[in-house]
Parts: sequence; C-alpha cells; structure tokens
Amino acid sequence: MLHDATFSTHPEGLPSAQILVGVCDVAGQFTRVNLAGAQLLGYPSEAALLAAPGPVPHAPALAAADWEALRAAARRTGHHAVETEVQKASGAVFEARIELTYVEAAAAGCFVLRLSEHSRPHQAERELAELAQRQAELAQALAAEQELGELKSRFVSMASHEFRTPLTAVLTSATLIEQYPATEQQDKRLRHLDRIRQSVKQLNDILEEFLSVGRIEEGKVTTHPHHLNLPLVLRDVLADLQGLLKPGQQVVQTIDCTEPMWLDASLLRKILVNLLSNASKYSAANTVMEVQATGRAGQLTLVVQDAGVGISPEDQARLFERFFRARNVTNVPGTGLGLYIVGRYVELLRGTISLASELGKGTTVTVIIPYENAAAD
Repeated sequence: MLHDATFSTHPEGLPSAQILVGVCDVAGQFTRVNLAGAQLLGYPSEAALLAAPGPVPHAPALAAADWEALRAAARRTGHHAVETEVQKASGAVFEARIELTYVEAAAAGCFVLRLSEHSRPHQAERELAELAQRQAELAQALAAEQELGELKSRFVSMASHEFRTPLTAVLTSATLIEQYPATEQQDKRLRHLDRIRQSVKQLNDILEEFLSVGRIEEGKVTTHPHHLNLPLVLRDVLADLQGLLKPGQQVVQTIDCTEPMWLDASLLRKILVNLLSNASKYSAANTVMEVQATGRAGQLTLVVQDAGVGISPEDQARLFERFFRARNVTNVPGTGLGLYIVGRYVELLRGTISLASELGKGTTVTVIIPYENAAAD
C-alpha cells in the first residue's frame, strides 16, 4: 500500500502545492487524490474532486481510449507522460503535464498520477510562436509591398514613355495633316495617316499585353489542344511579322516534324510572335534571324536565334519578371512584359524556356513543350 507521504503538501513532501497526485487501479478508476491537487483543479476537497463527473483529472482532449493507451504504455515501460489541456471546476483551461507511473502493489498493481501545471511555460511558448509567425507574416507583407511598389514604379516609368511616344506621333501627324489641304498633297497626308495607324497599333499592342497579363494572373487563360499544323502556324507567324521587320531583315525557318502533334495552336503562335518580334526589335537591319522547330517523341523544341545586341548575365536573371527591361535596350520601345507573358504561356503548356545570350553577339531562346501525338479520348 502507498505511504501517505505521497499525498503530503508539506514543502518537504514529494509534491509541491502546484502538483496533483492521485492513485488509480489498473482499470483507471481513481481512488485517492491529494488536497493540493484538488485545489489546483478548483475543488474544495479530495472527495469533491473524486465525486465530480468525468475522469480525474479533467482532460477534455483525452478520450477513454487515450487513457487506456496511456495506462498500457506506463504498464509496459514503467512510466509514461503526456501534455494536454486540463479543465478546472470553473471551466478554465490550462496546459498541464500528466505523468503516469506503474507500481507493483498487491496482485494487480496500480498507477500513480502526477499532474503539474505548465501554463506559464506553454503560454510563453505560444506567445513566442505567435510572435515568430506575426514577424514572418509582416516580413512577407513587407516584401509583397516592396515588390508592388517596385512594380508600380516600373509601370509608371514604362507607361510614361511607351504611351507618350505614340500619342505624340498621333497628335503631330494630325496637326500636320491640316497643313496639306491641296489635292496634290495627298501623298503627304497618306504618310501621316500611316504614321497614325502605326502609332494606334503600338498603343493597341501595349494594352493587349496588359490585358494578357491580367487574364493570365486571374487564371482565365486555359489550354485547348487540337491537331497542330506546325508549318501552317509558322507561315502565319512570319506573315504577321512582315510589317515589323527592319529593312533587309530575314527570318530563316527549319522544320523537322513528321508525326501528328496535339497542342494549343493559339498559345504557340503567341509565343513565336513574341520571340521573333523581340529578335527583330533588338537586331540591326540586314540581319538574319533563325527559327527551328523539331518534333520528336512527344516533345516540341523551338529555337529562336538572332545576332542582336545581346543581354548581360546580370540582366538575364531577371528577364522573365514583369516590367523588367535589360539596361542596354532602354532606348528601344517595349513594356517589359513580353518575356513574362511568354514564360507564363510556356508554363501553361507544361513546357520549359531557357535563354543564352552574349552582349554584342545575339540571343538564343529555347522552348521545349511536351505534346500528344494522338487525339485524346
């Protein structure tokens, strides 16, 4: 039989005033508890605690099966502990550590339970964890705010230049047209009208890039694979580019694909138009650009190569960011959205894109896209 010192609340006894000690049989029925433990749980006496409904101690998170597992572990190893919430008579809840020790006594043995209040350490841990989480959230929010601020700055810088140039051209041409009223001055009027059309097209292209970014980021762009006629797509792309090419520029195409190909022709066309228009924009007149398309074993490889101004290694790392433009092409019109859009289109097609470039020697962009070579059911 256990000695009564087990239940002493004297400073020299085993438990302190902040510890509940109890004895239960192998079935989990409590037979004794100490007065200090009863008071810890908000009861005036040991009898009041033992008479209270529910298991002793009151641990709402521990079901009957949990208590059984706890006793089994203590019986197997001699001692087992668990940390959980304990409820006082008032309904208040605090964190506690429950230790169960198996004692060989009489025929069946019994368990000694010790419950110590861990509210302060646990509260401190929770507060530290919450503080760390809030700091992480604040750091994340600050980073997002800084990124947004940088994006806004880039947008304002880009828009102030890209919109002003064509709008100025439109206004200037419209003003000059008024100065050519005579019939024989029709050629001069037509020249300015063409300049207005080109400026309006430039503005439309800028707005289309903005809209494309919005649709992509809102998840409104989806893929629609169909049987792809790659030579026809390339032919249409090159036809669209004719009005953008500088004098003497040529595009040489090489196609090596004989097997059926199922891909989204619209997204593929937008990727090629963007890459080839970039190649033309950043290359001099009378230069040659190459586009190679190879289809093998369910993988389409597109390579667009130019001999243009090239890109520095520092700028290459940021080329696929929104509104970013290489430092050596700031005098060339552009929004800094083209490669970002291309990268997102390639991602939608489950492909990859890579870029190799050297200043003054040109740029090579490689896009690899998987495809089905038979129609889906």
